Amino acid sequence: MRSLRTILAASDLSALARHAVARAALIAAETGARLSLQHVVNVGAFDALRHLLDSDAAGLQDTLLKEVQGEAHALAAEMERRYGVSSDVHLMVGKVQAEISSHADAIDADILVLGARGAGFVRELLLGSTTERVLRRTRRSLLVVKQMAHETYRRVLLPVDFSPRSVDALHRARAVAPQAELVLLHAFEVPFEGKLRYAGVDEGALSSLRIQAKREATAKMNELVVASGVDEARVRRLVLHGEASALILEQELEQDCDLIVIGKRGLGLLEELLLGSVTKHVLAQSSADVLVIDRSQG
Repeated sequence: MRSLRTILAASDLSALARHAVARAALIAAETGARLSLQHVVNVGAFDALRHLLDSDAAGLQDTLLKEVQGEAHALAAEMERRYGVSSDVHLMVGKVQAEISSHADAIDADILVLGARGAGFVRELLLGSTTERVLRRTRRSLLVVKQMAHETYRRVLLPVDFSPRSVDALHRARAVAPQAELVLLHAFEVPFEGKLRYAGVDEGALSSLRIQAKREATAKMNELVVASGVDEARVRRLVLHGEASALILEQELEQDCDLIVIGKRGLGLLEELLLGSVTKHVLAQSSADVLVIDRSQG
């Protein structure tokens, strides 16, 4: 199982984004990973500034950059005081998403850490524009932070489908939250259950099918835990009948989980534009932080 080596926390230095940096620092303190703190000044804003100012635009631009640099270094110093973790500070001017992705590649970051945005109905739009764009395009795991980082993660909810990537997902969950209890959730439905009911199959027969499906899923769950090599005493297993999105959100609350680890989904050429519907729904509606892993990674 590969441990975390490098964490990239990208921050716009807002109050909400500070939660993400604090979480990244807490993970770095727990895992011993290197922490890189990045702030990108949007080049479009500077272009607009130059357009508005006829003179001394360059001087004002330099002043603003120095001020932002001071804020970024102050944030890094605060993280070191609070968590004992030093961080590299990188201030860049450019297109935000492109600079984040480029820096993540340059330092070979194991995970990116960004803050979630939005409240109320805005949450239905998923996330802040920067986080959403990075999430849709990056090939790296992305931790979307929603809560203040009061302590290390205690309990992680990990939906599993028993695909070949399930063991890898479990290892990544353990890498980010090495001391947490893992709650493995498999949501199952009888194939064509609705159509079978419509066709006149009685509830007794459907119930028998559900029992058989649960028995098979439970066996696969046990095989997954053994194959992962994790401490079985720190794993809770749930095999539940129902729709995945609803069950994930229900069990997040019922099991008191503070992190959800879920796969990113894509379809061929549309991969950069689409997230799986379950992933999108969980990101929009969950209260816990969400680690989105790209299952195409090796």
